[in-house]
Amino acid sequence: MNANNIEKTASRQQRDQMLKLVAKGFYNELTNYGVQKDEILRVASHLLDNLMAQERKPGKDLAYYNEMFTLAAVKDEWAARKQLAVQHVSLRPLQLAVIPKVVAWLQAPGVRESFVPVFPEKESDLQRHFTHPTREYFGVYFEDQPVGIVGGENIDRVAGKLEMKKLVGESGLQGKGIGKRATFGFLYYAFMILNLNKVYIHSRDINMSNLNINSRFGFELEGVFLEDLKVGDQRQDVVRMALFKSLWLQIFSSNA
Repeated sequence: MNANNIEKTASRQQRDQMLKLVAKGFYNELTNYGVQKDEILRVASHLLDNLMAQERKPGKDLAYYNEMFTLAAVKDEWAARKQLAVQHVSLRPLQLAVIPKVVAWLQAPGVRESFVPVFPEKESDLQRHFTHPTREYFGVYFEDQPVGIVGGENIDRVAGKLEMKKLVGESGLQGKGIGKRATFGFLYYAFMILNLNKVYIHSRDINMSNLNINSRFGFELEGVFLEDLKVGDQRQDVVRMALFKSLWLQIFSSNA
């Protein structure tokens, strides 16, 4: 088997693993909504009906965000003002005055538990967390008001990698594209300013929306940690996805 065939086989295996994970998360969500086991087959039948009804090829909509963002979309004022902006969203080093807001954002139902691992609860502990030398966080600003945070943990400059975390916490601002712009701005910082090679993220397997969004930035499945978290009396899998600078540049250097 030549190198090209080996690469294709590895890619298929990675894709199969992702599809199994998505199917498992979808099944869990259906049962959480009260769908009975005997009704799952009917859901599968409806999915097939929708697939057959589509005139375009399946998966055509799974495009990258390169029609929304390019490197030129980032207003880089880092050298002069320690600020990056992507359209109407800007990133600035996290100020201590914003941390009480972060405490409040994390108190919303299900928010703290969505992170792997969860953030500290107390403001003093959260301040120590954000200012640790292996971490670097930014405030996310919309219309010049802090609305979230984005940053890197486990920063390893020798290996050239970090773990990314993000939160748009201000009520009523989810779904406006703020998180996408903050993500792109932080990836620009990691790859173009810090000159890192790799950014990775962890998420719980049930968060299918995040899996889809991350894939559109170029993140690919790197591994699944089985039963790695305990939430209440249940154990959950953790997904790790990774994005390399070379691929990110290939996707977002232009929108041609």
